[in-house]
Amino acid sequence: MSMKSRYALVAVLAGGLLLAASAQAEDNAGKLSGNLALTSDYIFRGLSQGWGGPAIQGGVEYAGASGFVGGASGSSISDRSYPGGSMEIDLYASYGRPIGNDWSWRAGVYSYLYPGANLDRAGLPSRSLTTVEANMALSWKILTVKYNHSLTDYFGADVEQGYRGDSKGSRYLQLDLDWPLADAWSLLLHAGHTHYTTRLLTPLAGGESSPDYSDVSAALSYQFAPNWSVIGGVTHADNAAFYGRAVNYHDASDVRNVGGTRGFVTVQGTF
Repeated sequence: MSMKSRYALVAVLAGGLLLAASAQAEDNAGKLSGNLALTSDYIFRGLSQGWGGPAIQGGVEYAGASGFVGGASGSSISDRSYPGGSMEIDLYASYGRPIGNDWSWRAGVYSYLYPGANLDRAGLPSRSLTTVEANMALSWKILTVKYNHSLTDYFGADVEQGYRGDSKGSRYLQLDLDWPLADAWSLLLHAGHTHYTTRLLTPLAGGESSPDYSDVSAALSYQFAPNWSVIGGVTHADNAAFYGRAVNYHDASDVRNVGGTRGFVTVQGTF
């Protein structure tokens, strides 16, 4: 991780703390929390964001008694996938309420920002990779179903990347289970599907033009100290014809399977 990225991560944390502290002053019953993590591979919706390498992450979050939640987080990424970028910054806000004893709902907005990243850093027409989604979730005990709808192009997918048109309205549907086991153990299961509203204008060498794919993961979480846990698991994303040979934006000879099946280990601390 570059020095610039470290400074950016510190700035995200500091800014989030100031915002959360301000919110907490208005709602003394709210809760401010934060986290730091080191992961062997930052995997987002089944795809590696670090070109298979490790990532450092951190974030802060404020949860108000009224049901409002707002936060900021950051993670290192690879500029092979995000040309000119080495840092992802996420800003989010949502509101939710319980429904009886077992059910709850939540709706919000989530923004993915990539400072310095742009397709023009790879010699392509200028295009930001920033993405904003609206989301809605319904939970029952340990089970949550969530729908995410892109309000912008989906991570830069547009004619500048060879697609037929823009990707606004792309969506991700996910199902997550967080099952507490004996003592400090938890089982984490996930399934999701990504649907793009566009296709490649010219199919890949294997004939694939659709970037749609599904992903699943299974992991075990173990809390080995009051504020620390380790998570180990395996994840899989299909559509190998599309994601099995992703090309480095800076070096066409550098290809990598950013999907497929891969294991990961994450050590995370909360405060």
